[in-house]
Amino acid sequence: MSEAVAGAVAERFEELYGAGPEGVWAAPGRVNLIGEHTDYNDGFVMPFALPHITVAAVSRREDGVLRLHSADIDGGVVELRVDDLAPETDRNWTAYPAGVVWALREAGHPVTGADVHLTSTVPSGAGLSSSAALEVVVALALNDLYELGLKGWQLARLCQRAENVYVGAPTGIMDQTASACCEAGHALFLDTRDLSQKQIPFDLAAEGMRLLVVDTQVKHAHSDGEYGKRRAGCEKGAALLGVDALRDVPYDGLDAALDRLGDEEEVRRLVRHVVTEDERVERVVSLLESGDTRAIGPVLVEGHASLRDDFRISCPELDLVVDTALGAGALGARMTGGGFGGSAIVLAEAADVDTIAKAVQEAFAAADFTAPRVFEAVPAAGARRLS
Repeated sequence: MSEAVAGAVAERFEELYGAGPEGVWAAPGRVNLIGEHTDYNDGFVMPFALPHITVAAVSRREDGVLRLHSADIDGGVVELRVDDLAPETDRNWTAYPAGVVWALREAGHPVTGADVHLTSTVPSGAGLSSSAALEVVVALALNDLYELGLKGWQLARLCQRAENVYVGAPTGIMDQTASACCEAGHALFLDTRDLSQKQIPFDLAAEGMRLLVVDTQVKHAHSDGEYGKRRAGCEKGAALLGVDALRDVPYDGLDAALDRLGDEEEVRRLVRHVVTEDERVERVVSLLESGDTRAIGPVLVEGHASLRDDFRISCPELDLVVDTALGAGALGARMTGGGFGGSAIVLAEAADVDTIAKAVQEAFAAADFTAPRVFEAVPAAGARRLS
């Protein structure tokens, strides 16, 4: 399959640019099992990579020209000059790959241009990190072609900088690290403070379970303000509590911390979510390592309630997925991703998957919502070279 994909993308590249690419690379989207809005608070997260990938055919250029083309977006080849790249000057899809080139050059890496052709199966705006997959695949290609010698976590840092500074979206480090570093059959337990990682075996099929992703088709955009407001509120909470980040507020000291925040009710809610969510990540890791996988279901439900009630980033469609799935026998469910739309995950016994999917589809129809997209999530490989 990967050989066929690489061949098709390389063929299209040659049609666009007149010669074959130097290589073809892939980077996946991700689902976050648990640990939402903790990454920019120096906390814990636990994503895994999806089989859905962004693929890039790339060749180097030495004339300072960056040419970009996407098979998934109307329009021809976009031509830029690497010397002219500047933060927040581009509001189009090209800001993501151009931002990576800018971040690499700003860090002192000698990237002198490239021809790039992209295509993707990662759903856009679904909370599955389509932007991170786009950034990481370009970064990995340039790292290989220019022999920069950067490791996965270093590429993730540069991609995060591209999204934060060049694009202007205040995202954390989880999405890019998941795309760059995840391994097939595992979830990635990541400490976002020091980027230490542990691959946790996560083979649901072997235990008779499945994890469904329900894309509500409600689109979100991280750079539209609400995400930034939550991040600013978390930073305010850390400042008021005198800590570097909310990760430093101990779970057993949460009540005392909330008392210190007094009448700062909005900040109190944000702090409560982050501190309890970090504890939930650690609990899920412990359960998986002890082989008690089914017991993570209620933890997922706790996480959704916290995101809905404290962080206030859910929406009627996401709540309907969770409530309907649980009512139809799911072991657990929660929204995943940045919020305000996007996707939910559902943990279920394999025998119950069809019943749950049908119940969710029927509930959306009854509510007159756009029909959701439902698919199984299987932990897949991180970014890699295809040819």
